[in-house]
Amino acid sequence: MTEKQFSHNFDKSEEDLPPRKVYSFTDYPQTEALLPFNTESSHYSQNVPIAVDLGRTGVRVGMAGTRDPFLNFPTLSARYRDRKTNRPSTFVGYDVFFESTIKANMRNPYDGQMLTNWEAVEKIFDFSFLHLGVDSDSKVSNPIVMNETLATPLSQRQNLSQLLFETYNVPSVAYGVDSLFSYYQNDGKSGMVVGTNHEATHVIPVLDSRPIIDISKRINVGGHQLYDFMKCSIGLKYPYFPTRLNDWQIQSLVQDHCFVSKDFGQEIRHSLDLDYLEKNDITIEAPFNEIIKEEKTEEQLKIEEQKRKENIKKLQNQAKVKRLEKLQLKQKDFEYYTKIKDSFNNMSKREVIDTIREAGFDDEADLNKYLATLEKSLKKAKLLDTNDDDESGDDESKYDFSLLDKPSAELNPEELKEKRRLRLIKSNIDSKIRARKEKEEAIKEAEEVRQKDIEFRNTDLENWIKQKRQLLDNVVKRRKERIKLKDELGDRKSRASQQRMRNIASLADDGPANNSGNQNGSGNGNNKRRHNVTIDNDPNDTFGANDDDWAIYRDIAGVDDEELSAEELEEIYLLEKQLLEFDPSFTMEDTQERQFNYRNSTIHKFLRGPRDFDNEDQHQLHQIHLNVERIRIPEIMFQPSITGIDQAGVVEVVEDTLLRRLPQELGFSGDISACEPVKNVFKDIFLTGGCTLFPNFQERMEKEVRMFSPTNVPFNVRVAKDPMLDAWRGMSKWAYNEYKLNNSKSFWTRQQYDEFGIHYMTENGFGCINLT
Repeated sequence: MTEKQFSHNFDKSEEDLPPRKVYSFTDYPQTEALLPFNTESSHYSQNVPIAVDLGRTGVRVGMAGTRDPFLNFPTLSARYRDRKTNRPSTFVGYDVFFESTIKANMRNPYDGQMLTNWEAVEKIFDFSFLHLGVDSDSKVSNPIVMNETLATPLSQRQNLSQLLFETYNVPSVAYGVDSLFSYYQNDGKSGMVVGTNHEATHVIPVLDSRPIIDISKRINVGGHQLYDFMKCSIGLKYPYFPTRLNDWQIQSLVQDHCFVSKDFGQEIRHSLDLDYLEKNDITIEAPFNEIIKEEKTEEQLKIEEQKRKENIKKLQNQAKVKRLEKLQLKQKDFEYYTKIKDSFNNMSKREVIDTIREAGFDDEADLNKYLATLEKSLKKAKLLDTNDDDESGDDESKYDFSLLDKPSAELNPEELKEKRRLRLIKSNIDSKIRARKEKEEAIKEAEEVRQKDIEFRNTDLENWIKQKRQLLDNVVKRRKERIKLKDELGDRKSRASQQRMRNIASLADDGPANNSGNQNGSGNGNNKRRHNVTIDNDPNDTFGANDDDWAIYRDIAGVDDEELSAEELEEIYLLEKQLLEFDPSFTMEDTQERQFNYRNSTIHKFLRGPRDFDNEDQHQLHQIHLNVERIRIPEIMFQPSITGIDQAGVVEVVEDTLLRRLPQELGFSGDISACEPVKNVFKDIFLTGGCTLFPNFQERMEKEVRMFSPTNVPFNVRVAKDPMLDAWRGMSKWAYNEYKLNNSKSFWTRQQYDEFGIHYMTENGFGCINLT
């Protein structure tokens, strides 16, 4: 895969692209009827071996010598008690999906790689033998061929053998590793068998049809680890997904949509490019009950529109009231801190510093900066609110204000009341006139600034562009720092949050030193200030007695975030508009709006794919996107460290076995190209099991083997014709050949079981070894 394949050429708009294909989740299969018993089956034959592939995910049962298994069902069982008849029943395989109440009780007899629920195993055997056509309840007259995991514990084989010999009275039993049976089915003689199953992956070298068990290796990575990793990935990626995914759906995601990357390092770097996502992103939608909106009449739409307008007007009035309240508070703050600043003329330098610190500022520059911000905000708020009032209310000719000039002592109660009313009206009219004059002056000042800016642009365009770019960079930087600070305040361990907590903790202090001296008149600057008044008459609680103490809340709360954000965005858009018009090097790609576009958002592409997302679309809210997971999940086979498993990958184990362990086992220490047995193994690297069904698995193995194999040693990598069924077919083929030859040496007979005990085992060349 070349770099050119991942180039960023995704310039089409969504309207020009075809609609995305949406897949549905594969849920548990639906069973309309229970599987009927086939007591008169022509498939069954007495004394012919029965091949049983009891796997972690599926059971395959059939007569030896047949091409395909007669029964193929999931390894599930469920106990269910009918409430009407109060009779218990046991369901096996696909029958557990017959009803939801039965499905809720389904269990798997395996715990990891080991069988633990032997009662469920017995029910699975009963189900299999009865449907196969065995007519005896007490005895199965057929030899049994079964699979087992490599190096199975003795307790597993002991319990399974007791179940077959004691419960079903089978005449003989043979065990073998499923991957070796698959190799036998594919006519293998000497080679390296890589068998993957639900719980592990086994690497077994075979020479002259005999597996070398001593140097075989197991990697604790199989389908189960892949499914768990997918489940955790989906849970982390969509923590608030409205539908809970079951195990069957998770397995379907892995089996249907994942593939092995031929070059994982290169592909993962470009896995979130738009062109790559457009080609490889998969959208899966969970089932849900869609809420269909009823079509409304024209009259209903008019009523709703009228209500909407009323609500908008109500919200506008509320916003205006809130704006006026903020304006009054800012006006009070401005007057208060301006009065403090004016008082500096009659203070010494030390007194000025103490006063500034008592007010909650670091220095005089900090105070001036705060006053400038307040003044700017007040001017802007007054300009916005001036146009809201009716100018007709400003006409003084409508009112007679002569009553205001008369002394209050000469007026009767009615005239005093009228005088107070006229004073309020007069004050309101004066404030409006004053605000209008300030607005006219502000407009005039703004026009002068604009004319100067135009003149500067016409005379020196290069420096004008440089200045505007610098202003834009400063505003964007300031905005990012403010947003970052806001995010850090949410983390109690961050520096900003710790500083905030220190400010709050300082409220408990008595405040800075008072330069007027302590009670003894020593004038020591380190002594704390003492107040004569407290809030609740507690001598230890002196906070709040002075108005200056409350300035600490300005540092804690900060400036209004929403208002400041709106001002910053307005300034950014204005500067960008000017630069787009006069700066040829400034394009739409440089604007903040384009930079925050979903196509440039890594998080959006990871969560929602290459298209826009509508959070009001019910279908999109019930969709997940698989992109990185499609190649990352199967990569666990080659890099188990992705999930924290401290083991080598399948390629590393194959390499170590071929280049080091196998030659040592054969007693060969020279050049591998001179060792004929090792060369024979290189010529047949055989892959089988469910994980080999991933697309590109064989190509990836070929690429990896080519990288470590000697140049003068030919190799071949092949996959089983049917990785899922070839294990059972190999059992069937081998057992039928032994049956035709009347060869019982490969089977463990009932006579040997009675004579030698439960620990005895007959070896047959399929990985089943005698551990005694």
